[in-house]
Amino acid sequence: MKLDDIKKLHQKKYRQAFGYFLVEGEHLVLELEKAAANTSHWGQAQLYVTEAYEHWPSPWPKHLITDRQMAQLADTKSPQGVLAVVPMPPASAETPAPGDKAIYLHEVQDPGNLGTILRTLAWFGGLRCLLSPGSVDPYNPKVVRASMGAIFHVPVETEVPLAALASRYPRIACLDIGGEAIGNPAFADHNCYLFGNEARGVPAEALTDLGAQRYTIPGAANIESLNLASAVNMAVYELNRSTRATTTSGTKP
Repeated sequence: MKLDDIKKLHQKKYRQAFGYFLVEGEHLVLELEKAAANTSHWGQAQLYVTEAYEHWPSPWPKHLITDRQMAQLADTKSPQGVLAVVPMPPASAETPAPGDKAIYLHEVQDPGNLGTILRTLAWFGGLRCLLSPGSVDPYNPKVVRASMGAIFHVPVETEVPLAALASRYPRIACLDIGGEAIGNPAFADHNCYLFGNEARGVPAEALTDLGAQRYTIPGAANIESLNLASAVNMAVYELNRSTRATTTSGTKP
């Protein structure tokens, strides 16, 4: 790609038009290399480096650029000097296999929240991330950085309407004050876990239409709500704990 086109990748419309996004910094590029070893798609990147990283070993084509050019391409104020231009994975709306589970985020807006959620999903594994229309772009540079490389390891689907969940997932759960505690064993018996916008949540009528079972994270209730990423983190931890406990108890000695 031309350098002028790479600069445009900071904007969603150009990421979508060109089909590429930016990965910046040593840690993220190393995570990309790990992912490329298992997924051929990630092996189609292009690397751009300054003189300080000229000898960086790379499995991809490498292009030497000046510090000034790197500053123009990078999203951070003090770029490290290594940046990859990466093809976005193909869009997919897969029919879930038996046992597959998903986290659905309705109109999530904060890049840091989404990046943190992706890190949690990558850590525990076994969950895909579905994003509604109107959500922050998962290939936004701020989301990519906040994910710390998790974006390469979690299946992500974008532009998934709320109404589409009913045909894909027979059992849907959501977090809501007044629901059953997430420690209830039934919490693990769902296919899709629905979380709402940071400020507005999920429309009540949509939850009713989906037949979503309500659960809550017990607390002292001194404040109105938890941060979205914190709520997802706790729910996924509990889901993983419950699933592991069930698996262990069902294992014959």
